[in-house]
Amino acid sequence: MHDNRPRTSTPDTLPEVISRYLTAHRAHDTATALTAFAREATVIDDGNTYEGIEAIGGWLDRSAAEFTYTIYLTDAQQTDATRYIATHHLEGNFPGGTIDLRYQFTLRDGLIERLAIEP
Repeated sequence: MHDNRPRTSTPDTLPEVISRYLTAHRAHDTATALTAFAREATVIDDGNTYEGIEAIGGWLDRSAAEFTYTIYLTDAQQTDATRYIATHHLEGNFPGGTIDLRYQFTLRDGLIERLAIEP
């Protein structure tokens, strides 16, 4: 019997590849963050789509330099065998000053294949 209901995870039960990406992203370590992505990965953030490692690297560099903010993981869920949602609370000097964002990860072969970030 398969249960398709989301399972709440604690941050330490997220897959290693997601934890590696989140830790590197918080530290503005683009090189390490990129090791978590498949070569043909896609990131969707703020209405833009970034396809492939080069485009994702540019997005990571820009997002690290554009604003100053703190980010805290507030919830983590596994929604199926390859999908996870990590909810973060951000506070900083961006428009609005605070926001809660859902980082929706899809994994394939142990790497991030897709990341969609939205409120």
